[in-house]
Amino acid sequence: MPIPSILWLIALIALLVLEAATVGLVSLWFALGSLAALITSFFVHNIWVQFGVFLAVSLVSLLIIRPLARRYVTPKQVATNADRAVGAEGVVTEAIDNLKATGQVSVKGAVWTARAESDAVIPVGATIKVLRIEGVKLIVAPMPVAAHQN
Repeated sequence: MPIPSILWLIALIALLVLEAATVGLVSLWFALGSLAALITSFFVHNIWVQFGVFLAVSLVSLLIIRPLARRYVTPKQVATNADRAVGAEGVVTEAIDNLKATGQVSVKGAVWTARAESDAVIPVGATIKVLRIEGVKLIVAPMPVAAHQN
């Protein structure tokens, strides 16, 4: 086996081992390029032609396979009911007191543990707006009380 063929074989094995170790589609393209260059080395003895085949196959496989692989390998983010609570209004069902670590709100028919964004106590019956979710708790702010017109 000619020396360039041995080098392409070593590169192929090293790149496959790297790909197996990372499991992140990092070097698969270059492994395919090395395989193509290895096959080319049996028929063409010019190292520059082999290197050109390596680069061309690596680039083409990167441009074609990577977008397809990302589409099928990357997990899709699925919105949950919790995501729908952010920005929603709700009603305090247990007074929210951050210092006592108490508080519950009802938002869209679901009861959540809640904490106020500030350290102000929010009384039962107050209307709140959900600002964000931290862990399993809603971070809320009281809604301003609308002035009643007579």
